[in-house]
Amino acid sequence: MNTADQYVKAIYLLQQMEDGPASTGALADRLDVSPASANEMIGKLESRGLAEHEKYKGVALTDDGIVRARDALQTYCIIERFLANVLSVDEFRSEAQELEPVIDDLVAERLDTIIDRNPNCPDCFDPEADACCHLDVVADAVEAGEQRAD
Repeated sequence: MNTADQYVKAIYLLQQMEDGPASTGALADRLDVSPASANEMIGKLESRGLAEHEKYKGVALTDDGIVRARDALQTYCIIERFLANVLSVDEFRSEAQELEPVIDDLVAERLDTIIDRNPNCPDCFDPEADACCHLDVVADAVEAGEQRAD
């Protein structure tokens, strides 16, 4: 996965949360980059046919961009679930973000065989929670919340 994949994944999730084009500011915030860097990458994504940007409206993925974003999100989910559910890494989210750009498709496929990925992935990813709903730690947090509500 490369930087472009991280951007299309972030745009995809922001489009889901905002129910429309992703604002450049929100994209920059999500990726912890400057708005100028986000604009530069948006231009590159446009030139590759992965996104369309309309000034003052935001950026939206093309059909090809959506396919690429879903693939990137699926790979991220695999990494995150492997770290959290198999290795029990406490800081799994930050570790997954660090590993994301260097994990290639072959490694992701092999990790996938270990985690027993849900077939509806990446639709299992909740952009509001910024997590896959099949993470053991997310399920534990939900159960703890339900117990407190009783």
